Amino acid sequence: MEVLRRSSVFAAEVLDVFDRSLTEKELVSQSKALCRDYILSRLNQNGLGWSKAEVNLSPSNAALAEVSLVLLCLGDELECIQPSLYRNVARQLNISVAMDNMVSDAFIGVATEIFSTGITWGKVVSMYAVAGALAVDCVRQGHPTNVHILVDSLGQFVRKFLVPWLKRRGGWMEITKCVVKRDLTREHYWLSSVIESLKYFLTTMYVYIMKEP
Repeated sequence: MEVLRRSSVFAAEVLDVFDRSLTEKELVSQSKALCRDYILSRLNQNGLGWSKAEVNLSPSNAALAEVSLVLLCLGDELECIQPSLYRNVARQLNISVAMDNMVSDAFIGVATEIFSTGITWGKVVSMYAVAGALAVDCVRQGHPTNVHILVDSLGQFVRKFLVPWLKRRGGWMEITKCVVKRDLTREHYWLSSVIESLKYFLTTMYVYIMKEP
């Protein structure tokens, strides 16, 4: 019972972070933190590293950490469905990752195209997948400093185009509705839901999360 009580208190604290109206600065900062986390995951998957200053950077609170986990889960699914779109992106765009302005312009151009017909969580995930793929290209081709350019470019795009949409949805926490939690041991549902690592699976198809709300 004590474990469940503490879990309830923790959940209330998490929800309280998102109950209040988030400022533009907070939403942009969260978006960049999520981008760093996403990029680090993709670099790790490809056996690549980033600067030591970034390796230990992670979302600053438990609620954002959960959002990051969900974003990565959705990104995995998206990249599995359309793998060719998120590999060798620099080559597909015919750009040199050695030039920071070209990397930034290319990312902004792709993001603009992604959201040209509206905003959905699926398209948000796609934007992060593109950032992750470009980051892999930058590091693999010997230009890791340009990863920071990608993070900043995503933040700029969010500030200009996505902040109002995020505010209407109460911030990033809404993306967690795209998945449900599944515990590891069915016969100990309540206990494992508190003390086991959370496992996620998609509750929607790619087409559904990409369509207009």
